Amino acid sequence: MSPRGVGSIAEPQVLETSDESGRRLIRISGAWNLQALVPRLPDLDQRLKRIRDPGEALWDLEDVLTMDHLGAALLRRSWGVSDASRIKARPEHQPLFRRLDASEPSRVSEARSTPHWWFLPSQWFMRVLGHLHGLVVLLGFLVLECLRMLAHPARAPWREIAANLYRTGAQALGITALVGFLIGVVLSYLSSNQLKMFGADLFIVNILGVSIIRELGPVLAAILVAGRSGSSMTAQIGVMRVTQELDAMSVMGIPHMSRLVLPKVIALAIGLPLLILWTNAIALLGGMVAAHAELGLSYRFFLDTLPSAVPIANLYLGVGKGVVFGVLIAVLACHYGMRIRPNTQSLGAGTTSSVVTAITIVIVVDAIFAVMFRHVGLGF
Repeated sequence: MSPRGVGSIAEPQVLETSDESGRRLIRISGAWNLQALVPRLPDLDQRLKRIRDPGEALWDLEDVLTMDHLGAALLRRSWGVSDASRIKARPEHQPLFRRLDASEPSRVSEARSTPHWWFLPSQWFMRVLGHLHGLVVLLGFLVLECLRMLAHPARAPWREIAANLYRTGAQALGITALVGFLIGVVLSYLSSNQLKMFGADLFIVNILGVSIIRELGPVLAAILVAGRSGSSMTAQIGVMRVTQELDAMSVMGIPHMSRLVLPKVIALAIGLPLLILWTNAIALLGGMVAAHAELGLSYRFFLDTLPSAVPIANLYLGVGKGVVFGVLIAVLACHYGMRIRPNTQSLGAGTTSSVVTAITIVIVVDAIFAVMFRHVGLGF
C-alpha cells in the first residue's frame, strides 16, 4: 500500500522484495526526516543492518514523501558504495546523496598509506621555518615593547616583572643550591683522585674555579631554570589559551606582549645571572668542603688562592651567558605557549617541546660562547 496519503506523518518503511526479473529490491517509503525517524531510529537501523549484500540490491526510493540529511545519511550508510544505477530516487532527493558522496575522503589519499621519502624531511623543514618566523615576529614585538617601556617608564609592568622575578629567581634558590653543592662535591672528589697521582693537589682550586665559574655554574643554572621556570611559563600561557583568557584579554584591549611576554623576559634576564652567582658560590663551597676532606686543603688557603687562580674575566663571561640564556629561555617558553591550541593534548606537547628546545639551545649557545671566547680568561 502506498503511503502517499495526507494527514499525519507517514511512518518510514523498509520492505525487501523482488522485481519482475527476480532481482532483490529494497523498497523505501514514508517520511525519512528527523521528526519521523527519531522515535523509530533503533528499529530502522537494525532493519537496515539485516539486509544481505545491500550494495548489490536495487533500492527504490520513489515512495519516500520527505527526506532530510539524517534520512539520506542513514540510507547511504546502509548501502555503502554502490552503483548509482541501482538507486532510484526522486529528483528533489538526489542532491542529498550527491553531497554525501562528495563529502567522502578520496580513495586515492586513503590508498597511499606510506608517504614519499621526501615528505618527512620537507615537513620537518617547514615546521622549523614556522618556528623561526614566529620567533622573529616575537622578538620584533619585544624590541618595540622595550622601546615603548624606555620612552614611558611609568607605564611599564613593574609589578608583573617583580612577580616573575620572585617566581623564577627567589623560588629557585633552593634547588639550584642543592644541585650546585652536589656538583661541586662530585667534581672536587673526582679531580682530587687524579691530582693525587701527580702530586698536584694545589691545582684543585684552578680546576674548580674555572670549570664552575666559567662553564658548569651558568649551564647548570640555565638547565634548571629551563626545566623549572620555562615549563611553568609555557604551561601558564597554554592554560590561558585553553581557558580563553587570552581571548578575553584581547577583547578588553590588554596586549599580550606587554603583560605576559615582556615581564617574563626581563625577569629571567635579571634573575638568571643572579642565580648563576648563587650557584657558583654554593658549588665552590661544596668543592672546598670536598677538597678539605680529601686533600686536606684549608678553607683559608682555598679562598685566598681562588682570586689569583681564576681571572675575573671568567666571572664576567659566566654572568653574560646568564643574561643571554635568560632571554632565550623566556622567549622560547612564551613562543611555545602562544602556539598552543585550545586542547589539553597540545598543552602537554607544547610544554615538553619548550623544555627540550630551551635546554638544547642553551647547550648550543654555550658551545658557541666557548669557541668565541676561548682566549678570554684562560691565560693563553
